[in-house]
Amino acid sequence: MNSTVLTAGGHLAGRMLETLAEATADAPGITRVAYGPGERFAHDLVRNEGEKLGAVARTDAAGNLYLTLSGGDPDLPALVIGSHLDSVAHGGNFDGAAGVVAGLAVMAELVAQGVRLQRDLIVLATRAEEAVWFPLSYPGSQAALGLLDPEALEAKRSDSGRMLAEHMQEEGFDPDAVRRGVPGIEAGRIAAFVEVHIEQGPRLVAAGAAVGIVTGIAGGFRYVDAKCLGAYAHSGAEPRFARHDAVLGFADLVAALEIEWDALEREGHEATITFGRVQSDPTQHGGSRVLGKLGFTLDVRSAEATVLERVEARLRTILAEVSARRGVAFELGQRFTWEPATMSPALIAGLDRAAIELRIEAPHVPSGAGHDAATFAGAGIPTAMLFVRNENGSHNPHEAMEIADLDQAIRLLFRFVTDFDNPLDQP
Repeated sequence: MNSTVLTAGGHLAGRMLETLAEATADAPGITRVAYGPGERFAHDLVRNEGEKLGAVARTDAAGNLYLTLSGGDPDLPALVIGSHLDSVAHGGNFDGAAGVVAGLAVMAELVAQGVRLQRDLIVLATRAEEAVWFPLSYPGSQAALGLLDPEALEAKRSDSGRMLAEHMQEEGFDPDAVRRGVPGIEAGRIAAFVEVHIEQGPRLVAAGAAVGIVTGIAGGFRYVDAKCLGAYAHSGAEPRFARHDAVLGFADLVAALEIEWDALEREGHEATITFGRVQSDPTQHGGSRVLGKLGFTLDVRSAEATVLERVEARLRTILAEVSARRGVAFELGQRFTWEPATMSPALIAGLDRAAIELRIEAPHVPSGAGHDAATFAGAGIPTAMLFVRNENGSHNPHEAMEIADLDQAIRLLFRFVTDFDNPLDQP
């Protein structure tokens, strides 16, 4: 089939993404707040399109949406394709949503070609994946498997200041059932979970490939309210030996962690170290003043748990050394963590075979960003991911995924799904 001609599923995906962009526009991008109107619209749209294809729709206690196209043997564990539908504020239209509509597109192809799988196919649209709204890792998919920590329901949404449980209840769901660990789907009922997502980095663009097969998802740790504490002083009157300069203390920390990062890369390890926010109090800082307090965030990620442990240990040593040398103190504040996830070698092999059969170039790539797929892999469920080429990164209005590239992922996923078991002809 000519790759320049969209499949029926590709046309469906393109139409749905256009509808989402128009309905959730929030200049200069789009906004779909977790448990807010934009996410609600997206879930309703996906439900309606799935039901048109003959899928049975249901939601769980947390509001995750399941669309089930029945297979020949309902006793077999299901194939699940899913992602999320919320977005960051003023973000791009494709992050998350492209994966959900890709699942529906595969379902549409099955219906159009009269193919019935041996097992059920479920398209899953999760809730609240973007941690910008709640400071949590994948609360929707965690709740889907009955794994959400009850304390997470007390997390407050960044824009409203109200708890996750309140927003769930307001949208008509059941936070009490989530608190009790009632799953939306049992892990043992899932044969495989596959997530399609735009790539959030430049690897596929650089490789000239429309799709990539993900090898693993980075875990990490994050400090969101860290501080370097020194002492304010006059810039001219305070001699160097007497200074407790928060800026220089912070600069030493940055430089020392970058040296560690260099060492990791020389040894063949992948990691990212990010100081995402650096700030001082504008009522206290000044051009003629030694800064006495500086706030910052620190985000460290790697797909290797041993690398994360190494950076954490090195961080503690650096803080002690800098504190002694500069006469400052560090307060890191609350620590947030999430575990690395390795994708299933068997599923990667299946995607490789499908790519070869279709003559689609699909290089193996890592994921530095977190995804719902990490929850399923962490629960022992065979899990895979496909990335779709996307320029300009994500979490911004300039995401630039082409529908033709998404259609390549749809073709690949359709072949993978139909090869997973021997299909039965639709009667």
